[in-house]
Amino acid sequence: MKADVVIIGGGIVGLATAWRLLEAQPRLRLVLVEKETRLAAHQTGNNSGVIHSGLYYRPGSLKASNCREGYSQLLAFCRAEEIPHEICGKVVVATAPEELPRLEELHRRGVANGLTGIRVLSESEIRDIEPHCTGIRGLWVPQTGIVDYSVVSQKYAEKIRQHGGEIVLGERVDGLRVRDDAVEVISGAATRVARIAVSCGGLHSDRLARQTHPELPLRITPFRGEYYVLRPEARRLVRNLIYPVPDPAFPFLGVHFTRMIDGGVECGPNAVFAFAREAYRKTDFSWRDTWETLMWPGFRSVALRYWSVGLGEFRRSFSKSAFVRALQRLLPEIRGEHLEPGGAGIRAQACSKDGRLLDDFEFCEDRRVIHVCNAPSPAATASLAIGNAIAQRVLARLAPGVGST
Repeated sequence: MKADVVIIGGGIVGLATAWRLLEAQPRLRLVLVEKETRLAAHQTGNNSGVIHSGLYYRPGSLKASNCREGYSQLLAFCRAEEIPHEICGKVVVATAPEELPRLEELHRRGVANGLTGIRVLSESEIRDIEPHCTGIRGLWVPQTGIVDYSVVSQKYAEKIRQHGGEIVLGERVDGLRVRDDAVEVISGAATRVARIAVSCGGLHSDRLARQTHPELPLRITPFRGEYYVLRPEARRLVRNLIYPVPDPAFPFLGVHFTRMIDGGVECGPNAVFAFAREAYRKTDFSWRDTWETLMWPGFRSVALRYWSVGLGEFRRSFSKSAFVRALQRLLPEIRGEHLEPGGAGIRAQACSKDGRLLDDFEFCEDRRVIHVCNAPSPAATASLAIGNAIAQRVLARLAPGVGST
């Protein structure tokens, strides 16, 4: 079974990469292989659907450049394909004096990353935008929006098929074998021989990368993000999006309020260590996943430094009242009866051997295989930009003789 390119993974980054490749070279023989029986089954389909503006990211980082470029491309795509979306804006709220320097840094980053209309808010101006929100100072970010990324992903898949690409569902890739002239992509059902493979494995990206790079200096640490949703009678408390000032020590944004494109409002997520890479329920457990994480020196270093923060996240996971108290910092009127359980998502967080939680996109590549090792938020917003960047790397390796398999 021969192909020019095999894409591993049917999340939004894999799908965007496949479409960008076929858009550039329609003659390519391209196959996308996904282990689940549906697309966007994990990180892509279990997030709150925020279109990120580029506020948080270090200027000059891959996150910053790809988010801003991908933001424009995503909006153009949604308009062209008539995908429901809305640019509604958000407020980032400081509730204590010690958060003010971090809020100022966010403002600086937003301006450096090219955001327009961003401005500092007084306490009364926060209430003008979000009448039930309380803070001592805020930041208005008008370019933030909402969309359903599962819908976006399905539209990418339509484009792939229209351009002659093949999507195979329910087939897990178990191995990669690099030859001088090709790479073998091995599953239980078939071995596909491709000129180039692109691995977008998300929660399992490090395992795939270690097939060709055994000394990979990072591992995926899974963190479960748990949500509540507001009952219909309480949705009036949130107009659009309300975020806290994030802790710079962590690549997480803190519990926040997000109006979704279907009209509901999500509250969360927290960020708890997950005892399996696909542990969407608190009781899910995998010996293999847990053992691999605990044996990684980088994770042990993170756990020793931040054990108290981790305990706080677990307390909110098992105590609704603790979760409510965290939400009340932003919306004092929130009560436990306003909330009902929502869904959960798993973040594939890359952790280096020396104990850093990697906060930028990370790639590992050679002549025949490109591995996307870390693609956290804002990967969905930036998907078309990331996909195009990967596609250009693939095409450079294929030339001359593109489409000659």
